[in-house]
Amino acid sequence: MAQYYDVHPENPQRRSIGKAVDIVRGGGLIAYPTDSCFALGAQLGNKDGIERIRSIRKLDDRHHFTLVCESFAQLGQFVHINTAVFRAIKGATPGSYTFIVPASDEVPRRMMHPKKKTVGVRIPDHTVVHALLAELGEPLLSSTLLLPGHEEPMTQGWDIKEELDHVVDAVIDSGECGTEPTTVVDFSSGEPEIIRYGAGDPSRFE
Repeated sequence: MAQYYDVHPENPQRRSIGKAVDIVRGGGLIAYPTDSCFALGAQLGNKDGIERIRSIRKLDDRHHFTLVCESFAQLGQFVHINTAVFRAIKGATPGSYTFIVPASDEVPRRMMHPKKKTVGVRIPDHTVVHALLAELGEPLLSSTLLLPGHEEPMTQGWDIKEELDHVVDAVIDSGECGTEPTTVVDFSSGEPEIIRYGAGDPSRFE
């Protein structure tokens, strides 16, 4: 049965955030809100967490998992990008974007696209996510909480608790959450290619 943490959207309770992070550090899988919609999150390198996310979402090995980072400095440890891409991404963060970029050796191979050796990265503009990441001290391995057969991600924490009670270990709820996933921009070739239109304004990359 999943733990349920109802936290304040602007001043999330440190005790609840600490308990959720303990679950992540212990190998658990959490559902948490972001500036676009709910996501599933596990600790970087958690092989079981990756397989659980794949199972919940029915994903194949070509799916790009995302490293959700607290800061641009943290993001930079996990990717290889040139100056132009650096500036383009930095200008759009924090925000509702996911960027597909070449992964560094710091990224576990099982997280990468098997052929392209790329990974998704993003820095959300969301107080609760930043509290989680600050407490954890490293990125969260994440994927949008979009269930098979659903046209939109789940948006209500209590509904997620009921639906996924036996397949996640904790649900963090901070009230209203968006319904639209991030805009995904692929920089793997060095030039921006929008591969999913979503919550982030795509015009700056078109």
